[in-house]
Amino acid sequence: MSTNNPVEAVVESKILSLEDAVTLRNKWKGEKQKVVFTNGVFDILHAGHVKSLTNARANGDKLIIGLNADASVKRLKGDARPVIGERDRAILLAALQFVDLVVLFHDNTPIKLIEALLPDVLVKSADYNIETIVGAKEVVANGGEVKIMPFVQGLSTTAIINKIKNE
Repeated sequence: MSTNNPVEAVVESKILSLEDAVTLRNKWKGEKQKVVFTNGVFDILHAGHVKSLTNARANGDKLIIGLNADASVKRLKGDARPVIGERDRAILLAALQFVDLVVLFHDNTPIKLIEALLPDVLVKSADYNIETIVGAKEVVANGGEVKIMPFVQGLSTTAIINKIKNE
């Protein structure tokens, strides 16, 4: 999507296909940049997401977000989700200054992204453990590390949706 707005162009440039993301990741690797990867739905972006993502980014030089595409969200969360479409969710994430790259994935898990990008650090929140984090063994086998970040209590998209429905 082309634009005459230079800020919008920067945001759009952070949303890449997997093929283009791998090329950029390899460039960063050559520059000795430490690459962090996390993933999620990020439907109705809220402060809990921002806190989690800033914590993730603090573990490296570049942050890549694997973003569940709409079809994947529907399979995982039900027909009423996502509330916000994949393109708009990608734009919101890419607009965050500490996010370097957003890549959509259509499968239920980001394993193909993780295997292709082989991040130096894989980050998930504490509602997961090392045995249940998709891609953990692949990252560790490649010399990377897996970090579990504290879960931000009281903030969730589901809670926000429920509050809206009940008011």
